[in-house]
Amino acid sequence: MNEIGMTTNEIIGLALIIIGVLFDLSGCVGLVRLPDVYNRIQASTKCVVLGTTLILLGAMVSLASPQAVVKGIICILFILITSSTAAHALSHAAHRSGVSLWDKSVIDRYAEDHGHENNEEGAL
Repeated sequence: MNEIGMTTNEIIGLALIIIGVLFDLSGCVGLVRLPDVYNRIQASTKCVVLGTTLILLGAMVSLASPQAVVKGIICILFILITSSTAAHALSHAAHRSGVSLWDKSVIDRYAEDHGHENNEEGAL
């Protein structure tokens, strides 16, 4: 223990948790501030994956028990797999259903890759 009554593991764990919470909060701000569904999906997915992973890592370091580490690793793997898969499915469905890009979007890579014209009416 040091002067503030915390072990080194607890201090490092708390720092990771605080950084993770800040990333999660920035993802929430992105959901409110960004202009279209595609930008919102991208911001929320990246921030939530990184933020939640850091929170779980902080808990693993702070608790420093084998059970916490195993559970944390399983949860991190689950988040890494499901979050990116869900973001892809949501953006693919939004694009196929005709949700338009933001007016100032420069390029539509999905439409280019699949031979679609950028259709304003939303019918692909």
